[in-house]
Amino acid sequence: MILHMQLLLALLWLLALPALGTVHFREQFLDGAKWQERWVLSQHKSNYGKFRLTAGSFYGDPEADKGLQTSENLKFYAISSRFKPFSNKGKPLVIQYTVKHEQKIDCGGGYVKIFPSNLNQKNMSGESQYYIMFGPDICGSDTKKVHVILNYKSKFYPNKKQIRCKVDGFTHLYTLILRPDHTYEVKIDNEIVASGILEDDWDFLPPRRINDPKVKKPEDWGDEPEIDDPEDTKPEDWNVAEYIVDNSAEKPKDWDDVKQGVWQPPLLKNPLYRGEWQPRKIPNPNYRGIWPHPQIENPAYVPDESISVYGNISVIGLDLWQVRSGTIFDNFLITDDETYAEEFGDETWGETKHPEQKMNQKLIEEEKKRERAREEEERRRRGRVEEVPKKKASRRQKQQQPSQTLVAKKEEL
Repeated sequence: MILHMQLLLALLWLLALPALGTVHFREQFLDGAKWQERWVLSQHKSNYGKFRLTAGSFYGDPEADKGLQTSENLKFYAISSRFKPFSNKGKPLVIQYTVKHEQKIDCGGGYVKIFPSNLNQKNMSGESQYYIMFGPDICGSDTKKVHVILNYKSKFYPNKKQIRCKVDGFTHLYTLILRPDHTYEVKIDNEIVASGILEDDWDFLPPRRINDPKVKKPEDWGDEPEIDDPEDTKPEDWNVAEYIVDNSAEKPKDWDDVKQGVWQPPLLKNPLYRGEWQPRKIPNPNYRGIWPHPQIENPAYVPDESISVYGNISVIGLDLWQVRSGTIFDNFLITDDETYAEEFGDETWGETKHPEQKMNQKLIEEEKKRERAREEEERRRRGRVEEVPKKKASRRQKQQQPSQTLVAKKEEL
């Protein structure tokens, strides 16, 4: 109880902490059912999955860790919240939130979408135009990645750099930073996992430099370390067929040439067949390594300062499909203050991550104890069942003993 109060006080202090920049959106679900006044469920489909407010089956704090949880398997989900429109021109854009796949998700999204102000929230769907899609996506053993999909001139461009997401079932903090100088960072748990230049890691624009089409590789340039030996010749006995006729086969007596065609003996794999002949390799005397094609400035490349600049950011939404439900979303933050975002992450996720793991471990140990107790009870039950036939057999033996004694006495007489 004391820890819970301390954490709530810390969160209230954080809310009061002034950011150097602007906090455009912050959602921690600390006011109970009032979240329903701020979040709008889409009605684009009649069978969207339902969200509920909960901290889950294990948590670091029962109140501070409450978030929106998907609650129905094999469902699409669509929900969004609106805030005052703004543009990120000339300023960093930081998108941050926590995701907890406590169900050990097998296939489903855990990402958020950022929309323009003209979004009809009650009609939001996978077809709705968005600015940014960011966050983890898991499906089977192949897909375990973090999406960063950016809208540029009404087309969606995914990040080329593969970023692996967390899959351990605990709460994790995801952060995307887009800067005015066209650099970016992706963080997981306040640690940088990817960074670079937008033009390099997204195919928004043609490349800055291209191979010079006027320059050709010299004819005597060898870029293969080995070549075929021109003096090597194929052995005369190499040319044997891969398959040979099975001369031991006989035509079936009931074979009808008219109905079945002329009988042909089956083929067998030739044991002398050695495959296609290849000349041996020798070092290439002209080998000089990979030829460096000279490059020139690409005349088709035109820099564009508007990349990742969005003029009417106003809605954050969850537009997802999940096979197995149970994901919890919490601690949403949209700001232009990178330092504040990091501190916010430390004061929310950072304060509850260790207690959450400890509670989960305790639940696992308690479940193991219950399982051992169930196994012990099952062994005792089986033991009691086995004792019943033994007791019955013992009683029958006692009943038979007097008659056996009489038989013995008669034999003596």
